[in-house]
Amino acid sequence: MTSFEPPRPWTSSYAAGVPEDLAPVSGSLVDIVDASTRDYPDAPALQFFGRETTYARLSADIARVAAALAAHGVRAGDPVAIVLPNCPQHIVAFYAVLRLGAVVVEHNPLYTPRELRKQFEDHGAKHAIVWSKVVATVQEFPADLRVDTLVSVDVTRAMPWTTRLALRLPVAKARESRAALYAKTRDAVAWDDLVRHDPLPETHPRPASGDLAIIQYTSGTTGTPKGAMLTHANLLANAAQAQAWTPQIVRGEGCVVYAVLPMFHAYGLTLCLTFAMSMGARLVLFPKFDPDLVLAVTKRHPATFLPLVPPIAERLLKAATDKGVSLAGTDIAISGAMALPHDLVVPFEHATGGYLVEGYGLSECSPVLMANPVADNRVAGTVGLPLPGTECRVVDPDDPRTDVERGELLVRGPQVFSGYYGKPDETEAVFVDGWFRTGDIVTIDDDGFVRIVDRIKELIITGGFNVAPTEVENVLRQHPSVADVAVVGVPDAHAGEAVVAAVVPATPGEFDAEAVRAFARSILTPYKVPKRLVIVDDLPRSLIGKVLRRQVRRAITRRLGTL
Repeated sequence: MTSFEPPRPWTSSYAAGVPEDLAPVSGSLVDIVDASTRDYPDAPALQFFGRETTYARLSADIARVAAALAAHGVRAGDPVAIVLPNCPQHIVAFYAVLRLGAVVVEHNPLYTPRELRKQFEDHGAKHAIVWSKVVATVQEFPADLRVDTLVSVDVTRAMPWTTRLALRLPVAKARESRAALYAKTRDAVAWDDLVRHDPLPETHPRPASGDLAIIQYTSGTTGTPKGAMLTHANLLANAAQAQAWTPQIVRGEGCVVYAVLPMFHAYGLTLCLTFAMSMGARLVLFPKFDPDLVLAVTKRHPATFLPLVPPIAERLLKAATDKGVSLAGTDIAISGAMALPHDLVVPFEHATGGYLVEGYGLSECSPVLMANPVADNRVAGTVGLPLPGTECRVVDPDDPRTDVERGELLVRGPQVFSGYYGKPDETEAVFVDGWFRTGDIVTIDDDGFVRIVDRIKELIITGGFNVAPTEVENVLRQHPSVADVAVVGVPDAHAGEAVVAAVVPATPGEFDAEAVRAFARSILTPYKVPKRLVIVDDLPRSLIGKVLRRQVRRAITRRLGTL
């Protein structure tokens, strides 16, 4: 490993109270819940449709579920799949798995059976804690993927009894709402049975900081889903960095965090699951983003800290304006996953009286690497400054040991992952002398602010979610009317990028775009389905026959403009 120590000009631009470095972390993620339980046992840890769970109750539920999972055969080091929306059971399951020294594997509960099966094929988990609506999907896996323990979670059981009663009313809207949240299951372990188990003894071995905590799936830079291995130390460090970045948020003193981002995503996981718990915060859980639900909570408990993406900020601001609801008291909103328009920042900050700042990260980095200062010196159009303890270099992508002014961003720090699960070759390919290659082309100005100017990787980021073009192309090619196809991301005013396919029809003049999109929807998660299909005569290719996606993207962008 190189001993090269690059300069860190960004530390001089840190806001008041933000340290340049942090002490090494110790212990495990379980310890942050224990600490908040010790300090604030009667404070609300979770809020779900108005129902509150104290830190003492949360800790007790974690101990009971951990013991029940151990009784079902979960051991230290075992991967345990969690396939849940944002709900109290998700937090309990997450920490119960970690308490045993086992490894959490998060999944998108809206994935199609094919997408979900692909991840199970990679990690091979034999224990799964699953939303009731996904139980049948897991039960239909091939025999070689069958899990030994399948726990079914009815998320409505965590709601107030009045809300649950309303869902059972014999009216169409109530039936529709209940059907969206619950499905009957059979031959699965009921979550409620786990919560009734005797608690895990305090003497049970605890995980260490260097132990693997999470396998977080990412499309990475190649389009092939890979599991980033994140240790307890990685995630603890990132939570500590977020805490250091926002010294104005005082631990345990009325701190309120909104979980409007899905916690199966690295961004939502760290800022909602681990950061919030470390702060002794009230974590308000939303199973999906609904502006009306968020505004209802804002009236009583405005967010101290609100992780979001630009489309959520835009929809929330519009709903608040339309309904005459004040967003005042929303202190700090941090935006990631796509560029944050300045013309959104100004009205949002005017409405809240707080800050809306842009940050940047990757699943491989737990995920936050940098953010704009929560101060008046933030710089629009940049992703801000590296967090305390984070080092950066800008190098020639073709010669990553040579530093340049405009080039690929390399990073290292306590939050950077240890590699991809079961993929040593892919791991080796993304590290150079201990530095992680992000695949993003950046510049860093004299004050240390980082500006992303291009991406080496062809990954599409739409609405904060990663879409691998090759995955979508492979699906579209299965349709008989598609002779050839290239999938790219084009600028989108609401989602950052929109998934668009350039299609060469099998029979010119006879192409039903909606039929092809319907076919794609039967296989892919909705956000991966192309928003537009553009008919082309042929696709530009290199001398070796590779489709030149950058040329496709430029041509389609010129043709369509911003969607």
